[in-house]
Amino acid sequence: MITLRWLAAFACAIALTTLLRTAAQAGQQHVVLAGGCFWGMEGVFESLKGVSNVVSGYSGGNKLTAHYEVVSTGLTGHAESIDVTYDPAKISFKQLLDVYFLVAHDPTQLNRQGPDTGSQYRSEIFYATDAQRAESLSYIHQLTAHKVFRDTIVTKVEPLQAFYPAEAYHQHFMQHNPDNPYIVYNDKPKLEALHKRFPSLVKVQ
Repeated sequence: MITLRWLAAFACAIALTTLLRTAAQAGQQHVVLAGGCFWGMEGVFESLKGVSNVVSGYSGGNKLTAHYEVVSTGLTGHAESIDVTYDPAKISFKQLLDVYFLVAHDPTQLNRQGPDTGSQYRSEIFYATDAQRAESLSYIHQLTAHKVFRDTIVTKVEPLQAFYPAEAYHQHFMQHNPDNPYIVYNDKPKLEALHKRFPSLVKVQ
């Protein structure tokens, strides 16, 4: 027989579970990063400790044009991007920037990345908070001051207006298509560089 005491205990348990879930979610932050084809970017960032989710998509344009065939024209304002969900208690924003600038793409290439050309492949950080903006600009300043790259860094730093997930077949593309020629020649070397340069940041398989 269900008693009032049992119902009260059950209600308390539900409330506690909800509170813990809310607290866990509150610890999560997002940043949207663009740096060439989203397949490789996604593959690199979803390999990091403290990153709970990565979604490939489009940012910089409007909802009506957030479709692969249209974005590929380079006329929409969109950049192929990834929405990274991370726990700052497990991986810092600075560490994400380390991977973004030093492994995931070449921030000196203007409106292109490797074999891909067009503004949809530009280097851009779409920040979600003022703190992300300040840290991104400071990081770029430090890279420039220490002449880490021979050429000028062209990465844009702009506020996130909206992010639109890409079509389902683009999600986790590297994971599902490891033998795809594009992945083998353009993206697997990035994962190898990640393991070599930042081994402590990589999830244990």
